Amino acid sequence: MNTIDKIQKSLANFSKSERKVAEVILADPQLAIQCSIATLAKMADVSEPTVNRFCRRLDTKGFPDFKLHLAQSLANGTPYVSRHVEANDSAEAYTAKIFESSMAALDSAKQSIDASAVNRAVDMLTQADQISFFGLGASSAVAHDAQNKFFRFNIPVSCFDDVLMMRMSCINAREGTVIVLFSHTGRTKALVEVARLARENHAQVIALTAKDSPLARECTLALTMDVPEDTDLYMPMASRLAQMVAVDVLATGFTLRRGPRFRENLKRVKEALKESRFEKPQGL
Repeated sequence: MNTIDKIQKSLANFSKSERKVAEVILADPQLAIQCSIATLAKMADVSEPTVNRFCRRLDTKGFPDFKLHLAQSLANGTPYVSRHVEANDSAEAYTAKIFESSMAALDSAKQSIDASAVNRAVDMLTQADQISFFGLGASSAVAHDAQNKFFRFNIPVSCFDDVLMMRMSCINAREGTVIVLFSHTGRTKALVEVARLARENHAQVIALTAKDSPLARECTLALTMDVPEDTDLYMPMASRLAQMVAVDVLATGFTLRRGPRFRENLKRVKEALKESRFEKPQGL
């Protein structure tokens, strides 16, 4: 049952104030997606906590997550592009939809990521002798971004988006090697096999992937986020953004864990890059 159907079928069970919120949303669902929580509360003549309570009654985690589910209910989607976009959307419409759905997806990912798993991943990365990042397809861009972030950290780092290179890297792995794999679905057979091979060769394997997926079950640590995106049918968008933000989280944790002397080294790296840029104009 989609979100609009849920609202309609639950009208009799809502409180008086929650029903006001429901009626505003049903009157113009597209406008509700574009509203802030404050605006929607004002339109319904209720408080913001009432809007949040209404959203949780519909099994969502809050207003941003509710808007994501509502957007998914509204859009039939244009296959191979985005489920939020329709074929006759104007440039203004599809631009707004992509930004709105991406922000809602990132908020959903933030709410679902496990801080203890992040902490464990940072432990593994800071204790590693070498780190490799693996990704295929859209996730290969995330793996390369991770290499760029960690390359400046004074530790051997590599990145592969070719399965044969991944397998050779795993065969040469040893204790102290950490391999990080990116896969939104966690169902790519080659990556599951690579994770298994890496563990057989005593490497620790971190996967940024879907909960309870074949890849999550095969790795040492699964770092999962709730990003509802069907990449079997639509172009990967929000899932890729969520993975990149997760890389930033891990890089930040790595930097903080290494302490002041390490951050001083990062400062020297930044200073060394200054001569490669033109001076920033005054006032900017």
